[in-house]
Amino acid sequence: MDRDQALRKELVALLRGGNAHMGFDDAVKRFPQKQINMAMEGTTRPPDAPLTPWHLLEHMRLVQWDILEFIRNPDHVSPDYPDGYWPAPDEQANRAKWKKTVDSFRADLQALEEIAMDTGRDLLSPIPHARDYILVREILLAADHNAYHLGQFALFRDIVGLG
Repeated sequence: MDRDQALRKELVALLRGGNAHMGFDDAVKRFPQKQINMAMEGTTRPPDAPLTPWHLLEHMRLVQWDILEFIRNPDHVSPDYPDGYWPAPDEQANRAKWKKTVDSFRADLQALEEIAMDTGRDLLSPIPHARDYILVREILLAADHNAYHLGQFALFRDIVGLG
């Protein structure tokens, strides 16, 4: 395997999780629907509101979507920071909204994996419409952000007894 293919393979592995990182599917597997809006005591999210499992996953989805759109859409405008990266503090999810968040996250993750594996894209050259950024940085940013918050989500799993 050449260096380019090795790097692409490692990027996809980081996006998917595993080894020292929990993967998204393992994190959300069997999470009880009655707990998706449970506030985790002692945690907050902007603007100083309690953090819930759904808020955390929706935040991850929004950030990952923003990174993906930044990569592939030269006309993309990122949401306002930080409010545009979180659902409204009082917003709650039902089963359908939870499923939409999970399914959308998975679809965007798959799109990032496909970009990482696309040998027609140079991982180390500037993004054509964002010359100060390279593709590998954006993929690493998504993987890092996901890993950080999946670690937080693991605490929710512990609280509901899924440890």
